[in-house]
Amino acid sequence: MASGQKIPARMTAIAISEPGGPRVLKPETRDVPQPGPGEILIKVHAAGVNRPDIQQRKGAYPPPPGASDLPGLEASGEVAALGDDISRWRIGDRVCALTPGGGYAEYVKVHAGSVLPLPAGFTHTEAAAVPENYFTVWHNVFERGGLKKGETLLVHGGSSG
Repeated sequence: MASGQKIPARMTAIAISEPGGPRVLKPETRDVPQPGPGEILIKVHAAGVNRPDIQQRKGAYPPPPGASDLPGLEASGEVAALGDDISRWRIGDRVCALTPGGGYAEYVKVHAGSVLPLPAGFTHTEAAAVPENYFTVWHNVFERGGLKKGETLLVHGGSSG
């Protein structure tokens, strides 16, 4: 693992103490995750709040097996450490990412393929709201829908389910 700054062993994260409303979100001390091959550790500056985070907090959306139990499916920040085989990103790069959970923490570990550069002119707060929407649209339009170059797509409305 490559890192260019001192990364603490422990961090503060926001955990769900029990199913319920916003008051069940509690700060906890957790180990900082370590990136493995193909993964990046991001020092989080901002995290998005999405419907699945709210459903998870209410107890209606359990994290998938192997995913973090912490909420937060998208975040922005700076690359803090790189797992093996990472060549596109550098320590200190400003990024946003779709996470497997865990974005409500000081550090989050993500797959390198789920990381995007911080859009030009965006603050970390603005960029934290990009990945979930971007990857959802990309998957539905191009992978599931098969939209190809030269075709036209009309979007007449969109909202959370």
